[in-house]
Amino acid sequence: MALGTNVNPGSSPTCSLLLVLNMACTLFGMTPEEALAGVTRNGALCLGLGASHGTLEVGKVADFAVWNCDELCELAYYLGFNQLDSVYKGGVQRCM
Repeated sequence: MALGTNVNPGSSPTCSLLLVLNMACTLFGMTPEEALAGVTRNGALCLGLGASHGTLEVGKVADFAVWNCDELCELAYYLGFNQLDSVYKGGVQRCM
């Protein structure tokens, strides 16, 4: 299953991917690992970008976020608490 938001007031009025992770776990019974795959690997596959995006592998575009948490489940647990530490686009750290 792919998960995401297009921040569309008609079909997806949320801009928080963390909220989407929370909803996937609490409403759909997904594990945090399944939800994370939904917003990364599976999302890229659904967009036809699986060969270049969605996972951290040699030869793929290095777009990723680093989160300040001890366990993956923390990303889906807290509402309104953003633990984002840093963002990398094309392997280069971007300003926060």
